[in-house]
Amino acid sequence: MVSPPRPVPPTPEALARAAALLRAGRLVAFPTETVYGLGAHALDAAAVGRIYAAKGRPATNPVIVHVADAAAARTLAAAWPPAAEALAARFWPGPLTLVLPKAAAVPDAVTAGLPAVALRVPAHPVALALLRAAGLPVAAPSANRSTEVSPTTAAHVVASLGSAVDLVLDGGPTTVGIESTVLDLTGDRPRILRPGMVSAEAIAAVAGPLAVAPTTVDDATPRASPGMMERHYAPRAPLRVVEHGMLAGAVAAGPAPVGLVTYRPPPTLVGAPRIVMLPDEPEGYARRLYAALHELDAAGAAAIVVEAVPETAAWDAIRDRLRRAATP
Repeated sequence: MVSPPRPVPPTPEALARAAALLRAGRLVAFPTETVYGLGAHALDAAAVGRIYAAKGRPATNPVIVHVADAAAARTLAAAWPPAAEALAARFWPGPLTLVLPKAAAVPDAVTAGLPAVALRVPAHPVALALLRAAGLPVAAPSANRSTEVSPTTAAHVVASLGSAVDLVLDGGPTTVGIESTVLDLTGDRPRILRPGMVSAEAIAAVAGPLAVAPTTVDDATPRASPGMMERHYAPRAPLRVVEHGMLAGAVAAGPAPVGLVTYRPPPTLVGAPRIVMLPDEPEGYARRLYAALHELDAAGAAAIVVEAVPETAAWDAIRDRLRRAATP
């Protein structure tokens, strides 16, 4: 059995080795500000195929291509409308992904056979250093098995993927904590395909009114964006989202041991659940959410109960992740 790689700090030597592995068609996990990504040479279809094999990812689910700057993104898009220029200037580097008509060089393996490609400039010094050292675009979905909780530390990557990845760069915990907002610019009006911490309001202030996008796609249909699967971001333990007043009953219903994720002091509880308190504002909550789910899984929780978050626009992306993580 091949031992899983030991995460390494992003020294110049480690970055040079990671860049060489990417150029050779191998897989490198690296931190971004959102979650850790599982990277491969985006213009090498065989290398991209290794991402899908390592993750057990459906071929209908495209991957995001990470580049070092907007100039590199423009070379991968067959069209670059004024909205893309304005949004890139305002939000890149950062947690916004733009979906644009793809250039001929982008293989179908990246886009699930669709004619558009998802592009992003990450706002993490290690990710940017790796992209510059490799000198190529890097396809990188989250560095975990498909449908599982995304990794926000290097240890999460190793626990999920083991020896399926060739090198793991350890840049510490991620700072945003959930995946990027994905914005489709191929239609008459921009539309959000996956909510993230770049809000619809902030995007509309730059790009104008947004169109409404579907939240899910049939499993057999290629998706325009990652994050559109009905079941996603899920811990091993079954997860329920309940209102604050229902927490005690949900915890008592088990099965034990129960993990509880809340952002307010919980009521009196029976059964001594393991409690993870998260910040009561969306940026801090998002930063810690996946780590909390990983922690409860690692602690052996048989069930996870999550307090429902507020029904306001600032919490849209978090509600989306919890809805998809919840057990049907």
